Amino acid sequence: MATLKAFLAGKLRLKVNEAKSSVTRPWEAKFLGNSMTVHCQSRLKVASRSVERFKEKVRRLTRRGWGRNLERFIEKDLNPVARGWANYYRKAMTYGVFEDLDGWLRRKLRCLIWRRWKRVFTRARRLIALGLTEAKAWRCACNGRGPWWNAGSSHMNAACPAATFPRWGQVSLLATVKAYA
Repeated sequence: MATLKAFLAGKLRLKVNEAKSSVTRPWEAKFLGNSMTVHCQSRLKVASRSVERFKEKVRRLTRRGWGRNLERFIEKDLNPVARGWANYYRKAMTYGVFEDLDGWLRRKLRCLIWRRWKRVFTRARRLIALGLTEAKAWRCACNGRGPWWNAGSSHMNAACPAATFPRWGQVSLLATVKAYA
């Protein structure tokens, strides 16, 4: 690092930002939100810090207390963020992170739905309307677990399957990235 810094500062007359600069392996480094895989044939991937920042942004968008129409929320607030993030990282060659984030976003939306229903009676009634049997709907509505647990459970996956969200207008990160591949 010292010799590189001397060369850049002395010969090329460039300033070196010590906080952002390092000499490290490619898979340990992060550049513009991207990183590399450890494989022999390295591939471009999304850095883990970038994924966490995206999740934090979505968490801020979906925080409690915002009583909004779900389709309008997806169209006006969530889709521009998801589409922009996916377009920025569309050069990534590993698609696993996009699949995982698609699943995480669906679970986040199911969590919003579960919290919106609030009361046990409303939850049971809506689950029955979405195709669950009455006994299972009541058992699920009265389970006493939190919204995040219920959002990942089988009853919410049966009530709001993955095919439901594109009908509501949600953009798939994986489809957006693969459209440019």
